[in-house]
Formats: sequence, structure tokens, C-alpha cells
Amino acid sequence: MKGPAIFLAQFTGSEAPFNTLEGLCAWAKKLGYEGVQLPSFESSLIDLSVAAESQDYCDELKGRVASAGLQISELSTHLQGQLVAVHPAYDQLMDGFAPAELRGKPAARQAWAVNQLTLAAKASQRLGLSAHATFSGALLWHTFYPWPQRPAGLVEAGFAELGKRWRPILDAFDETGVDCCFEIHPGEDLHDGASFERFLEAVDHHPRANILYDPSHLLLQQMDYLAFIDLYHSRIKAFHVKDAEFRPNGRSGVYGGYDNWVDRPGRFRSPGDGQIDFKAIFSKFAQYGYDGWAVLEWECCLKHPEDGAREGAPFIRDHMIRLTDRAFDDFAGTGGDDAFNRQVLGLEPN
Repeated sequence: MKGPAIFLAQFTGSEAPFNTLEGLCAWAKKLGYEGVQLPSFESSLIDLSVAAESQDYCDELKGRVASAGLQISELSTHLQGQLVAVHPAYDQLMDGFAPAELRGKPAARQAWAVNQLTLAAKASQRLGLSAHATFSGALLWHTFYPWPQRPAGLVEAGFAELGKRWRPILDAFDETGVDCCFEIHPGEDLHDGASFERFLEAVDHHPRANILYDPSHLLLQQMDYLAFIDLYHSRIKAFHVKDAEFRPNGRSGVYGGYDNWVDRPGRFRSPGDGQIDFKAIFSKFAQYGYDGWAVLEWECCLKHPEDGAREGAPFIRDHMIRLTDRAFDDFAGTGGDDAFNRQVLGLEPN
């Protein structure tokens, strides 16, 4: 495992050091981070179109990050990925993720989003990255609760269309040797293991269709986030370290009652302040040989973001496990060969 790294999306701003890539990198390094996950929708940090076409630009970008003693962990297209698949009910809300000239033009907006993902695949390759972070978008989310009753075949048709839209994008990632990692997240059609499996079926188990694991979104759905790793570890290629807590009450539960984040039973918290068992998560990743980055995605309804960032690097570092190169009981080993083993079993020599 590599890390700690930090996702910069929640920290960009108009004041120093948060208004330039150099400032953010110097700030992150001072806090103890080793990598940064770059939001490609922040033009002040990266020009995605240029990065997709120019190796010189990508080398210069890596150099700017390296001058602070950091690496780029992944690029992110969370906002653009959502626009690959948008149900008309969400058109106005999602328009804010697109360039102004594409707002009110769903077809043009979608075509732009697909191109953005294709550019991100090429840029990731030029930057020497192996994984990419994104969202799937959603055609079915408005039907996640089965009332009114869903008509027969609706879910199958929705995932068939989602797979059709993503298949050429996944092929583009395959051509560049980069894994496309979908953050499993409510509001997206890929929001749990069952929906991810439906998507895999729709894209013929494409090798580049992988997972960004964020346990906070699983806990808020009351899923077993450790068993999720057991089930899908071979597809987990990216990791957001984000905490959460769920404290249901007599007024509200998983659905949140339309309350603000601070008043909801399910809330995002800074790592260590919530209920997620990160020791067990990092142990699972060590068990299965996860070799990607551990990236802080800071979201908390209470704590100041700069405090969360300051606490995040040592939190991740303290949880990372250096794999052992020998068994703990090797000191008591008796050696052995085939003849000895047969003797122990009470068998005749070969």
C-alpha cells in the first residue's frame, strides 16, 4: 500500500496556499502526505485536454508535484462521470457540473462527459498512473425504493443502457492500461455490491471496471463494509479513507428525513471520529495484497477541514501495515522434506 495521500477537491480555494497547485502540494507535504489525488475538474490544478495530448505537459506537471516531495496518486473525474448518465429528473441539478455553454443541452453535456473520461484515460497514462477515480452516474436512482412498483424489466433496461454508455469508455481505459475505479456511492447506480455486479454483467465483466472503496458510504447504508472487501477485493484498485457514523433515532434513519448533514442519523466524520473500524480495513487490505494508494477524502459535518487534513496523514500512516516476510512461528520450525513428512503421517517411505 502507498500513502498517505490526500484528495485535493475539498481544499482548493481562492486564498493561499489553497489557490495554486504548488501551494497545495507544499501544504500537503508539510502535513505529512506523500501523494495528492487531483480533481481534473479543477482547471487551476490540471488542464485535462492538454494533459491527454502532451507528454511534455504531463512531465512538467509531475515535476511541479515532485518538487514538493509528492506524487500524483490518481486523477478524479467524479463530476464528469456523473454526467455520463443523468435521468431527466436531475437535469437542472446536474447542469452545474457542466460548462455553462452546455447547460440545458443534455445530449451535448453527455458527449462532453464521455470525452472528458477518454481524455482522463490518456492523461493518466501519460502521468504514469495505474488507476482513475470516478462516478458512474445514474439512470435508475429515482427508483431505488421500489414504490411505486417498478415495472418488470426496468432495472435490466437501465443497466443495459448504463453499460452501453460506459463500455467505450472502459475500452479507452483498457487501451491506456489504466483501471477505471467507480466510487460506490448513493446517488449513483453503482451504490452497493449488488448494483456493481449488475454493471459488471452489463459490460461483460470488463477488466477495467473496478472499484474505489470508501467505507463511509457502505456504513451509511448499513452494509458490512469488511465483507465487501472479501467479496470484491480483486476489483478494488483505489481507496478513500473516510469515516462516518450512524445513530438512528425515533425520528429518522437511513433516509435522513431531508435533514442537513449535521442533523442526520448518518453523518460523515473525520477519520477516527466515527464508527468505522479502520484497523480491520487495513488488515483486510494487507491480507489481500492491495498495492494502491490510501487517500484521505476529508468530509466532516463538524470538524474544520484544515484540522481534519492535519490529523489525516498520521492517522493513515499509523494504520498502514508493513507486510511480514516470514511466519511468526518460524523460530519453532522443524524443517522437513517429503520423507520426513511421510514419517510424521505414519506412512511408508516412497
